[in-house]
Amino acid sequence: MGKRLYVIAGEASGDLHGANLIRALKQRAGAQGIAVRAWGGDRMQAAGAEVVKHYRELAFMGFTQVLLHLRTILRNIKACQEDLLRFKPDAVVLIDYPGFNLRIARFARAKGIKVFYYISPQLWAWKAGRIKAIRRDVDRMFVILPFEKDWYAARGMEVEFVGHPLLDALEQDDLAPAVSSVEDARPVVALLPGSRLQEIRRMLPAMLAVVKDLPDHRFVVAAAPSVPPEVYHALIGAAPVQLVAGGTYGLLRQAEAALVTSGTATLETALIGTPEAVCYSGGALNIWLAKRFIQVPFISLVNLIMGREVVRELIQRDMRPAALRQELERLLHDAAYRRRMQHDFSELRTRLGGAGASAHVADRVWKSL
Repeated sequence: MGKRLYVIAGEASGDLHGANLIRALKQRAGAQGIAVRAWGGDRMQAAGAEVVKHYRELAFMGFTQVLLHLRTILRNIKACQEDLLRFKPDAVVLIDYPGFNLRIARFARAKGIKVFYYISPQLWAWKAGRIKAIRRDVDRMFVILPFEKDWYAARGMEVEFVGHPLLDALEQDDLAPAVSSVEDARPVVALLPGSRLQEIRRMLPAMLAVVKDLPDHRFVVAAAPSVPPEVYHALIGAAPVQLVAGGTYGLLRQAEAALVTSGTATLETALIGTPEAVCYSGGALNIWLAKRFIQVPFISLVNLIMGREVVRELIQRDMRPAALRQELERLLHDAAYRRRMQHDFSELRTRLGGAGASAHVADRVWKSL
């Protein structure tokens, strides 16, 4: 009889890494087979998981959004717990998404289900007290940032650094260009306004404000797979901007520079080697709460991993059209600045280790099962 696994991811990046993990697990299971039930997205479904609920129904961003949708979140947690009991998995694999997943970890552990956590919550940024729940409820924690192993060790918990799964995702990319240069040979600038509806509506108009100032460049927006195209078209309006869906890596490889909303995409852009500026603007209450509770010197993973400013962070008041245009022109035209940034990106890749995170985690999970 084959093994049964329950995987939970609450956003696009978790869906990507969960899909690679599921594929690796199915290879190891072979003829014995493994049944995977999941909360995730299209990629996990394509990898062979039965997806119960899509992450687009789970992705509430920021303190105020969580408060506004608290009833829905609690209802989802209860539904997940009930589904776990029906499915009776041998183990659960929880991917980041801590507000939800730590509650599921406690429930699963109490029911005697083995708990693996892949991609640690960012406890080093805020809510460090959650380590008590992780010690109690998680059998094995797999971390993807090199400094996280030492952070946990200093607090008496052994975790395993497996490398960053984005390196796996980049290796699997087909390298196809996202846009044709035949009809328009101007240098490409990529705009990545985020993956959640709320942040796209806030970030994209600010990014689009620089388009008119650089008519000799071609601006292309990377669309998130879970967001309908009409959302982008309504924001873009008559601006001379192209929209690309499903080709973000190809777009970044073509781009001379990129404006990127803070999140996993900043790290993807750096690993591809495209000079970038990191952008973020949030609601006044969210920013006030973040400043009060989040204890990190940077918001971008690139700068956090490197321990210094490698890419410029344009946050809140700094994210004005004039500042965006100034930084973008520097990224495009200052050769020394570009070279220094790309050299730092190479060092970043080295620090993250080689590809194989998905295989490492699959090995540990399968042997444990």
